[in-house]
Amino acid sequence: MSELWMNQGPPHATRRIVFLAAPGVEILDLVGPLQVFARASEMYGRANTGSPAIYSVEVVTISPRRSLIANCGLRITADRTFREERGRIDTLLVAGGEAIEKNEISPEAVRWLKRISRRIRRVGSVCTGAMLLARAGLLDGRRATTHWNWCQTLIKRAPRAEIDPDPIFVRDGNVYTSAGVTAGMDLALALVEEDHGSRLALQVARNLVLYLRRPGGQSQFSAALSLQLTDRKPLRELEGWVLDNLHKPLTVSLLAQRVAMSPRNFARVFTKEMKTTPAKFVERLRVEAARRRLEESQNSMETIADECGFGNVNSMRNVFQRTLKIAPGQYRRHFRHVKQSPQKR
Repeated sequence: MSELWMNQGPPHATRRIVFLAAPGVEILDLVGPLQVFARASEMYGRANTGSPAIYSVEVVTISPRRSLIANCGLRITADRTFREERGRIDTLLVAGGEAIEKNEISPEAVRWLKRISRRIRRVGSVCTGAMLLARAGLLDGRRATTHWNWCQTLIKRAPRAEIDPDPIFVRDGNVYTSAGVTAGMDLALALVEEDHGSRLALQVARNLVLYLRRPGGQSQFSAALSLQLTDRKPLRELEGWVLDNLHKPLTVSLLAQRVAMSPRNFARVFTKEMKTTPAKFVERLRVEAARRRLEESQNSMETIADECGFGNVNSMRNVFQRTLKIAPGQYRRHFRHVKQSPQKR
């Protein structure tokens, strides 16, 4: 059986994807998204014999020598150094890592990046690679993100940028930034989809056992995960109970009773531990549960709103608009189709 995205127009020109890596590069920042582009080109080529490759993927190092050692100790030989770089680049992605985080990149390499970025269709970063974009001035006046643990550092290094700690990735014009580590693969899939459509991107995601798309407005880490970080066992155990009882009116008094605390003390301790109020935390859990149901079930909006404790569809819609910047119906249309089996032509 032929792939669904074959023979959909004239052959595509080969897009040259360059990954910029420095000593101490985070290995998954580099090889994760690199593999997405390589697999997309491989799969397209198998289904479209005779067409040119849709991507060529290369690694360029911003150090004097081609050889560098990744953060895990693996030695990598780049295709060339930045001084040797020639030719047209379609997309350049900066992988994060130790040298960039410590601001140990040479001024010469920073000037080169700033100069060459003017001739590139898309420039982006994976994880802390955003620090190098900031140093080259490429984030000035733009919205951007990075790994949640490095957002405060990026705010200091890019004072003229708007740093958002929540999204998986952000596009602002032709500059793309992504969150920590595996978020680079989310970004790469989004770029493949942007170039060649959702069918090819979906096939690549399935082949690599990934979601095609985590919503760009989705938090980098879930409410449930953040609750697991507390040292207080009663609070950690509260999560499972809340998830099983989302349909109930989860007031502070009810939650406090569950962990055998007074409402006032519970609210104080919870806010201190979680850096958010109990009400906002419950709302996040409800949104996450509703989001999964919208993606995975056939249930009506009314049923989902009731199961997740919103009370009614209008209330659920208001919360979705406020937290995810998208209505529940639009969210379902946008994200649910990628989890369904595509129909044969």
